[in-house]
Amino acid sequence: MDIINSKTVKKFCEITDLCYNRGWDERNGGNVSVIIDEPEVLGFLQNQSAKRVLPLESDIPELVGKYILVTGTGKYFRKVSKDPEETLGIVRINEDRTADIVWGFADGGRPTSEFSTHLLAHSVRHKADKNHRVVIHSHPVNTIAMTFVHPLDSKSFTLSLWQMITESIVVFPDGVGVLEWMICGNKEIGEASAELLKDRRLVIWAHHGIFGTGSDLDETFGLVETVEKAAEIYMKINKSAITPGIPVDGLKELAKAFNIIPKQGYLD
Repeated sequence: MDIINSKTVKKFCEITDLCYNRGWDERNGGNVSVIIDEPEVLGFLQNQSAKRVLPLESDIPELVGKYILVTGTGKYFRKVSKDPEETLGIVRINEDRTADIVWGFADGGRPTSEFSTHLLAHSVRHKADKNHRVVIHSHPVNTIAMTFVHPLDSKSFTLSLWQMITESIVVFPDGVGVLEWMICGNKEIGEASAELLKDRRLVIWAHHGIFGTGSDLDETFGLVETVEKAAEIYMKINKSAITPGIPVDGLKELAKAFNIIPKQGYLD
């Protein structure tokens, strides 16, 4: 079977192209992973032996036996669609805190340095939502810029984003989590992000980027895209605004109209 032409890989390449062309993933910045559920691809992978075995930092029993398509460390998003077999890989999660590379990373590469954070994110989101499959980490300019001029607490940051455009509270009523700056690529930031992801799908890393999660690539990209649009408006008007944005009472009416439940306590 030609995995490169599978629906999963083709959509993956489309999304990484979009992220790069939006300016969200410069050089080798950013990473994406998807739990594979395409039956034809799974049927092929189940017959593949390990090319290499990788150690994992954490026990993740929820993911044992699952196959994950993931970007490689040091790989440029602008090259993913041109050479998926070199820039991407598929790993199978094992019980003994290891993972088998079963496809891709043709030049001897390995998963992104933030793979541990991805696995922890997949684990907690899978517990919260059995349809969860996707993690997108990128560096949207306005979202990052907002972390320099806005208090770094999840409640007020979420409220500011909700107040910028009507779609915000509709698209992410569960809000965003915000972490103060931390060194990336280690277990500590992964655990901190996973804690925030227990009851929401988005985490912003101050002065760095955003982690978005969801059930498919389009939905997850749309989450990040909506945050970035709201952040762009905030950055354009925060020094000159004559109104604070959508009033809290208006947000409550939006929630009622769209039959959504905003994160508890954020509109109090």
